[in-house]
Amino acid sequence: MTTAVPVAHADRFFIGGKWETPSTDSTFEVIEAPTEEKYFTVAEARRGDVERAIAAARTAFDEGPWPGLSHAQRAEHLKAIAAGLIGRSEDIAQIWPRQSGALYSMAQYAAAEAANFFNYYADLAGEFPFVEPHSPTAGGELGLLVREPVGVVGAIVPWNAPIGSISVKVAPALLAGCTVVIKPSPDAPGEAYVLAEIAEAAGLPPGVVNVVTADREAAEILVTDPRVDKIAFTGSTAAGRRIASLMGERIGRFTLELGGKSAAVILDDADIDAAAANLSFMETLVTGQVCSTLTRVVVTRRRHDEVVEALVKNFGQVKVGDPFAPDVQMGPLAGARHRERVEGYIAKGLAEGADLATGGRRPAGLERGFFIEPTVFANVDNSSTIAQQEIFGPVLSVIPVADEAEAVRVANDTIYGLNASVFTASADKALAVARQLRAGTVGHNAFRSDFGIAFGGFKQSGVGREGGREGVLPYVELKTVILDGTPSSF
Repeated sequence: MTTAVPVAHADRFFIGGKWETPSTDSTFEVIEAPTEEKYFTVAEARRGDVERAIAAARTAFDEGPWPGLSHAQRAEHLKAIAAGLIGRSEDIAQIWPRQSGALYSMAQYAAAEAANFFNYYADLAGEFPFVEPHSPTAGGELGLLVREPVGVVGAIVPWNAPIGSISVKVAPALLAGCTVVIKPSPDAPGEAYVLAEIAEAAGLPPGVVNVVTADREAAEILVTDPRVDKIAFTGSTAAGRRIASLMGERIGRFTLELGGKSAAVILDDADIDAAAANLSFMETLVTGQVCSTLTRVVVTRRRHDEVVEALVKNFGQVKVGDPFAPDVQMGPLAGARHRERVEGYIAKGLAEGADLATGGRRPAGLERGFFIEPTVFANVDNSSTIAQQEIFGPVLSVIPVADEAEAVRVANDTIYGLNASVFTASADKALAVARQLRAGTVGHNAFRSDFGIAFGGFKQSGVGREGGREGVLPYVELKTVILDGTPSSF
């Protein structure tokens, strides 16, 4: 397989509409997940580089034309970015499996899905209520509720699905009139560089989109700099707590899309074979490296063994290997450190008394690459480490309960509340249980998430929502205007 890197300027940063030379010689090495070989080297942003990017975004917002354009004019730029993403589909399809282990068969559609976000928000330009008339209640002739851009946005994106995370932040921010500094993970910066090249080709005004790759220490500059009005973060709950704390000190705006320990509640009337097939398929797509994946399987004791048997059967048929191979169903984890982390959780599960039903090891014959077998633990206590902490790998915990009421209680017994699903033959039962689950999304008979409606979590799974019309709201500030007369435009 080719290892050509479809990134033109990995040795520089995209700041103020130009590819700028870094302030130091520091770099990050991006390692291929399937081979453990170096993929490419990217410049490491230090404090001065991040501050230059912030300054460029601030100038573009305060002095540039971008916030003053109409929403329709900004929408044309969003459409140009969408077209650019489609044109770079194969580049993104090559990058994602190498950086994060995603299957190429899925990565082929990543650019199109990202383009859909830009086109969706472009289409909202003419119908979203950016200016909403009201009848004043305390004097005046006309009241206006105006939704104006929040300002400069720091978009901090993760390594597991970068282009999707970038797009669901950047597209609504640009439509609203914000300017953006994108901070990709040092482990997976490729897609952010592709987007910068697309933004450059689309003719965005200088400083509207900026890209700098930095570690956590340098990234905190984005969070603490008062010139940055809002942070949009996707990542771990631990990092989210830190960001919320720092932003709270200066009353900065933020949205957080954080971790999960999501429950699949399997009721007694569920089709066990269909449930197991869906859970196994979804768990292997990105090697379980998905915040909303259903990793706690909650089922009554009388059907526990049947569920475990079905999951073992499905996982036993999963072919693990090169994510570019057409017959492979699960690729590697993203890196050595992450594989060690997942292996540590598997060891913890065994030490705490859970039954290892299948998996738990590195696959035979795969000496290179960050691979792990899909893993199922049975008879898991919900208070155990593997049931409570986010593993971020293909590890399922099957938790037996007495009845439906206990299933709901156990599903909610977590600090997280990102996702859940109810498996049952009855839509009425599904809705009744869904309304009791403390989760941002609840699916029926399958893993579900829908960024076209809204995505986000309860409790420590996050603050705010991404996607859909709700996804615009974090990028605007509300202003009430009360007029003594009615302007000609009304």
